[in-house]
Formats: sequence, C-alpha cells, structure tokens
Amino acid sequence: MSTDTLTHDHHTESHEAATWKGGASPFKTSYGKLMMWYFLLSDAFTFSGFLIAYGALRFSVPTWPVPDFVFSAFPGGIHHKPLLFVTVMTFILLASSFTMVRAVQEGHRENKRGVVVWMIWTIIGGAAFLGCQAWEWSYLMGEENMSITVDPFGTHTDSGVYIDGDGHDIKPGDTFTAGHSYLIHKHDGEWAPLKYKITEGPNAGKEGVQQLGPKAFGALFFFITGFHGFHVLSGVVFLLIICVNVGTGLYAQRRNGYEMVEKIGLYWHFVDLVWVFVFLLFYLL
Repeated sequence: MSTDTLTHDHHTESHEAATWKGGASPFKTSYGKLMMWYFLLSDAFTFSGFLIAYGALRFSVPTWPVPDFVFSAFPGGIHHKPLLFVTVMTFILLASSFTMVRAVQEGHRENKRGVVVWMIWTIIGGAAFLGCQAWEWSYLMGEENMSITVDPFGTHTDSGVYIDGDGHDIKPGDTFTAGHSYLIHKHDGEWAPLKYKITEGPNAGKEGVQQLGPKAFGALFFFITGFHGFHVLSGVVFLLIICVNVGTGLYAQRRNGYEMVEKIGLYWHFVDLVWVFVFLLFYLL
C-alpha cells in the first residue's frame, strides 16, 4: 500500500512539474514565431481599416482622379506611360520576397554564407523600392503640386483649349491634356481654377471650369503609402541587423534553422502582400 502511495505521489509530482514547465509548444511553433504572427495579424487589421476607408471614399465621390493620368510619369522626363513606374516598383518588391524565401531555405540548411548572400539581395530590393517611392513622392509634390491638402488632378476626360490664361505660362488658346496639374494654377499665391473648352469628343464646344480634386485623395495617398513605406524601411533596418548577426555566427550556435531569419521573413512577406492591396486600390481602381 505504501509503495502504491509513493508511486502515485511520484506520478503526481511528475505531472505537476510537466504542467508548470509549459508542456508542448502551441501550434507546434516557437514562442517567437507565434508572437510574430500575432503582431502581423494586428497590423493586418490596421492596414485593412485604412484601405477600407480609402475604398469607401473612392466609390462615394464621383470626381475621384483617374490613376492612369495621375501616375503616368517615369524617370528621365518620360510621360504618358500609365502605371509603368509603379509596375517596376511592384516587381522590385515581389522579387525581394523571392530572395527572402531563398534566405530562409538556406537557413534551414544551416548554410550561413547562403543566408547572408540572399539577405543582402533582399536588402538591396527593399532599398530600391524605397528609392522609387521617394522619386514618386518628390515628383508628385514638386512637379504636380500635390500635397495632403491639395489635389490638383481634375475630373475631365477630354483634351481641350483654354478660354482664359493666367497671363504668364498659360495663354488663351493653349491646349490642355486631361490629368495634368497645370490645369489648376496659382494666381497671386492662391489656387484658382481655369476656364476651358472641350474641342473633341461628344461634348465638343462645351465650356467649363476646372476645379481642384477631392482633398482626401492626396491625404490618403501620402498617409497610406507612407505608412507602408515606414514598414519597408523598418524591415530593411531589421534585415541589416539580422544579416550582420548571421555573418558573425551568432545564430549558427543555436542550430535552429536560423529561426530569426524565418521570423523576419514572415514580416517581409506581409509587407509585400500589403503592397499588392495598396497597388490594387490606388493604382488600378
């Protein structure tokens, strides 16, 4: 009897020790990767709120700017190439997602050199994307006079000829092209609309006044793409830190398939996925 009691007590103590130890990892994953998934889920809700708000405004305002006219410039003074530049940006970011996959694969093989090489390519891709975004912002703000409070892009769909000019750069009789920001000009430091006349299409001969576009367009564009750009910048910084740690052999001693590289890989793929939705809403719809 005493032996049975001792055996029972021993099993009870062993069970309690296993319970307090924490048992098996939930979902067969490590604590670090689980926390990364929680963070990405909460961040997904944040981006979803922003994008839903943009979509709701986009389809509730009948005078929203047309992306083909807004995003038609390309470095080198090239114009009238709708969405060409943002397509290059998207390709660069998606390519960096592929290099991140290769870095994770090399980590599972415990190949330190392979991890470093592919992470460097990922960092280059992220930096190139940020450089492209910086050019796009500078062009829209410097050349098109777009800001968070001013949307210079109009709502007309036909080219035409001015009835009245501003007395300086634009003269009466000058033609205009749909989507160009000089349709809205500054006169004595104030934004002012220009009169125009349609010369082609079903509304030929019709006169009108070009008005500023909805302010929400510029505000949401800079805020949401800037918020995403901040995520890319943060990712590049973390990639640099982790790449240095990999090169110094910090993670090789753990023999866990370079789990830290896999965790930053999850974050990087999330950033790429969010850009797909940003691209869809801002540049295609």
